[in-house]
Amino acid sequence: MKIRLFTVGGSHPCDTVERALQIKGLSYSVVEFPPPMHMAAMKLLFGARTVPGIKIDGEKISGSRAILARLDELAPDPPLFPADQAARAAVIAAEVWGDEVLQPLVRRVLWPSFKAHPEVMANYSAGSKLPPVPVPVLKLIAPGVTTIEMRANRATNESYADDIRTLPILLDRIDGWIADGVMGGEQFNAADLQIAASLRLLMTFADFSEIFAGRPCADLALRCFPEAPGFAPVGTIPAALLPNAA
Repeated sequence: MKIRLFTVGGSHPCDTVERALQIKGLSYSVVEFPPPMHMAAMKLLFGARTVPGIKIDGEKISGSRAILARLDELAPDPPLFPADQAARAAVIAAEVWGDEVLQPLVRRVLWPSFKAHPEVMANYSAGSKLPPVPVPVLKLIAPGVTTIEMRANRATNESYADDIRTLPILLDRIDGWIADGVMGGEQFNAADLQIAASLRLLMTFADFSEIFAGRPCADLALRCFPEAPGFAPVGTIPAALLPNAA
């Protein structure tokens, strides 16, 4: 089976798919695009502007949920979805939420933060296969890149504040799924991969350390994705927006 994964460095849904490939023991190669150039390339190749995309023996699949479902068909062991129908439905519901609610929120937090602190963007290119962009150059191109990404992801100053302040409520929901056994088992499922990748990216923001401290979902994210995709120091997020602010 010949597999090519099309990604953007540091992308949480791309990390989801790559982790699934590793769990399945499947060999693959990676084609990486720089943001926001990936939008045009992915639209041309897959008909959708977002990553990840994958080619499996020529078959094209776009989007992390569709890819995970197809991988489970092609390589059933170990499974990413439970055999029991009720348990499977619960995992799929959590996976859909992770894709449609949590993933966009992470982008709406990430890009405004990079716009305000372009120097932080360099910290998220450590694992990239592309040549590193010098920080002075990054600062020059950051306004254009971040503006395009914010527009594409519907990120605004209002959404930025709302997303940060409601983050603990979302983490409570994930911890509830872990307590109920929907997520966090010994063997990772599709919901684990879908949600943990987003959490792990948020956890690279030092400003969120208190929000994640002691939470089961933080332990899951670290277990599923031990390596961090970057680092944003304290002060990247305005202190007044943090949920624990007075």
